[in-house]
Amino acid sequence: MLSDLDPHSSYLPPEEFAKMQQRTKGEFGGLGIEITMQDGYVLVVSPIDDTPAARAGIQSGDLIVMIEGEDVLGLSISEAVAKMRGPVGSDIEITIRRGQDEFFDVTLTRDTIKMRSVRHGSFGQVGYIRLVKFDQQTTPGLNKAIDELRAEHGDKLQGIIIDLRNNPGGLLNEAIAVSDAFLNEGEIVSTRGRHENQNSRHYATSGDLGDGLPMVVLINSGSASASEIVAGALKDHQRAIIMGTRSFGKGSVQSIIPMPGHGAVRLTTARYYTPSGVSIQSTGIEPDITVELAIVEDIDEGAVREEDLRGALSNTSSEDDNAEDNGDGTEELKDYQLSRAIDLIQGVAIFNTQPQ
Repeated sequence: MLSDLDPHSSYLPPEEFAKMQQRTKGEFGGLGIEITMQDGYVLVVSPIDDTPAARAGIQSGDLIVMIEGEDVLGLSISEAVAKMRGPVGSDIEITIRRGQDEFFDVTLTRDTIKMRSVRHGSFGQVGYIRLVKFDQQTTPGLNKAIDELRAEHGDKLQGIIIDLRNNPGGLLNEAIAVSDAFLNEGEIVSTRGRHENQNSRHYATSGDLGDGLPMVVLINSGSASASEIVAGALKDHQRAIIMGTRSFGKGSVQSIIPMPGHGAVRLTTARYYTPSGVSIQSTGIEPDITVELAIVEDIDEGAVREEDLRGALSNTSSEDDNAEDNGDGTEELKDYQLSRAIDLIQGVAIFNTQPQ
């Protein structure tokens, strides 16, 4: 009955309810994918970093049409999840349909999924923070990442990239806290239910962890729910440039209603709205700058140049004199969207240091 209401409402048996509570703490067992239902099949919202699904190349938008040779059509999302769960170390074969391509089988080995919600690093003087999921570890992890970037770069930090690609969402309060971390004032998100007394609004408090530094937020079709709240808030307040492709469009609120001794009911009760009053549901967040997914690679054109000729004179200047190393760490970077985000922040930093 619940699953017929919408793709996100369902009954959680006691065991599944306990696993859901464990997942919000950042550790659980399984394949490492966030899923929903579409046209009777299991739709992959996003794979989770460093999990069996991610390592096997499962992508956002993939449809799981068969599990262990059994058609998924007609199963509820809880039944599909139950079939994909199993002992750690055991194998499972799923059949994937990707776009209009032919179906193909993938064998995955179940594992304990230990999620590190926040990862960070640097590209030259540009800080990079990857938010994998919004759980109880996210806000502390974000604060630690900012502190370490400040300690590493000091006043030379040019800007911050927040990577929300393939982040399926998670806890609402964590999405609000992450948005608040970079906003000084204003509305972050509102939730609107069937009745006016169910509506709520959440506002930012004073204080910007980024101290006004340029920011780019990366999103794609795997950025859902809480990710879209953060992207929408930072976009509407013009605190960050949103770059990538349109997000997933999961703008509904699920309330978990425990039923003692009988698990819980997950019921869609409201919708999310960005500060400008736009519903996220089924439309998602449109990036300010669209950058499609691409792979940066060297292409050997087979061209012959002077240095290829036998006996060609060498250049008398040293290699170091001609080497150009801007120190941004992008020479080996194959992530096109991330490369463009780094370029944008470095360009803004250069512009801001020019005489006006």
